[in-house]
Amino acid sequence: MSGQRFSLLIIGGYGTFGGRLARLLGEEPRIRLLIAGRSLEKADDFVADMRSPKGGAGRLGGNDLGATLHAVAFDRDGDLAEQLTRLKPDLVVDASGPFQSFTGDAYKVVQACIDLGIDYADIADSTGFVAGIGGLDAQAKAKGTFVLSGLSSLPALSFAALQAMAPHFSRIESVAAGIAPSAHVKIGLNVVRAIASYAGKPVAVLPGGRPAEGRGLIDAMRVTIAPPDVAPLASRTFLLVDAPDLALLPQHIAGLQSTFTGVGTEPQALQRLLSFAARLVNLRLLPSLKPFSRALQAASHRFALGAHRGGMFVRAGGLDREGRRLTAGWHLIAEGDDGPFIPVIGVEALVRRLLEGQRPESGARPAAGELRLADFEAAFRRFSITSGIRLDREEETQPLYRRALGSAWESLPPALAAIHGGGTRLASGRARIERGGGLLARLIASVIGFPPAGEDVPVTVHFATDGDREVWTRTFGNRSFQSWQAEGTGRDRHLLAEVFGPFRVLLALVPEGQKLRLVVRGWRFCGIPLPLFLAPGGDTYEEERDGRFHFHVEIGGRLTGLVVRYTGWLVVE
Repeated sequence: MSGQRFSLLIIGGYGTFGGRLARLLGEEPRIRLLIAGRSLEKADDFVADMRSPKGGAGRLGGNDLGATLHAVAFDRDGDLAEQLTRLKPDLVVDASGPFQSFTGDAYKVVQACIDLGIDYADIADSTGFVAGIGGLDAQAKAKGTFVLSGLSSLPALSFAALQAMAPHFSRIESVAAGIAPSAHVKIGLNVVRAIASYAGKPVAVLPGGRPAEGRGLIDAMRVTIAPPDVAPLASRTFLLVDAPDLALLPQHIAGLQSTFTGVGTEPQALQRLLSFAARLVNLRLLPSLKPFSRALQAASHRFALGAHRGGMFVRAGGLDREGRRLTAGWHLIAEGDDGPFIPVIGVEALVRRLLEGQRPESGARPAAGELRLADFEAAFRRFSITSGIRLDREEETQPLYRRALGSAWESLPPALAAIHGGGTRLASGRARIERGGGLLARLIASVIGFPPAGEDVPVTVHFATDGDREVWTRTFGNRSFQSWQAEGTGRDRHLLAEVFGPFRVLLALVPEGQKLRLVVRGWRFCGIPLPLFLAPGGDTYEEERDGRFHFHVEIGGRLTGLVVRYTGWLVVE
């Protein structure tokens, strides 16, 4: 180390991702942070903001910075040996990019670090750059340095998720991964330029186990990102992007038959326009979308519509240990502005390992498999980030709620697990019922058959399995009404669909301590989608109290007001 502090040089340190890395590590007193870029003025401004009361490490560590910060000028096209010798970093992190645009001597910064015995890491997302880093392996080993490329969402985090799912498989045949950024996150120009560079251009994929060419931002797949513990993202289309995983996966998994990496942006209408433009490039009506990068960035900022949530998924398919078909999916959702920290969390984990004396092996290689999923999950706890794994085995019959909840089923309170245990069963108890007084509310309640208002009303619920559906017959006093529930399919995947007469309500099952909340995510009338803001909603949940199943169901809407509210308890007979 240089002196008593670990010296970290961040190239692009005041940029979109370099700045976030600096904020993650700003509270660490054992670090000397060198915020580097071509503009010393911008580096100075960033450091001043970090030190100011409104800046610092923000909510991640208050304003009390532990690290020492220095703004430095760094020109990757200048005398690299002189600059690195003068700055004396222990580790260089390249967070600039876009790495797709590096031409000529693309590895000159890496080479300069190796020559001076300085360790190096980057967050490159360029397939060619990351896959080609191994050409410097012998030199790095000879100097006793490590070089890790692609220490970002793809491939470092995606491979960590894949390794966590691998023990469930005897053979993995397909892998797909995708990133869904929040529409409200300001995408950096370098990120847009990177995406524009391969729009409509050939992208190496692996259909049927043989190398082939896909079409960037044209080929697509639809996915619903749904960690077991939170409401899922809206189902969306992911467009094919050129990511290092496409080149690295066949090297790591023998017999792999299919690969895909994609991006799914909101609003989807804007993404469809982007895909249309990519088709023009594919048809050679446009040479490239790179000249339109600033316009594309401006459009993404101007049309920031939708929920302020982002996500990521990694999906693997193949055979489990018993030879059955298995699909495993790792899902992640980040709330608000937390998503853009994910691409630099791998670098943060690396630095914290180094501070504890855990050093990677010498040599130059892609960062795929360098970190474990647990390394990332430890960092996720500082944010509103939730992740989890879902397993879907063919020919394995499980209760409806167990299928919908995935791994979250294991933490369900016993009384709730008993109610949703599957098969034919009967539960009885007592309930309190309230009814809305509006004309439309009374009409809807009459159509569906909701019971009249009452106190301490005897209630029974008969559950019957009908194929993949569960039929619920609720009897309050002498009044009964029926609905059926099933797993959502297609764009409603990972949601629970409940059907009351002509109405289909789509629900997210969200565990919350001892409660299981049912959050409305969509609805239909006679199969016709209706606006979500008009959907029947209310505070609806189940919970265990005193060892007994309790329910709180509230149905109402903007147009109707309260339709019905019934609360009470049940015991399985």
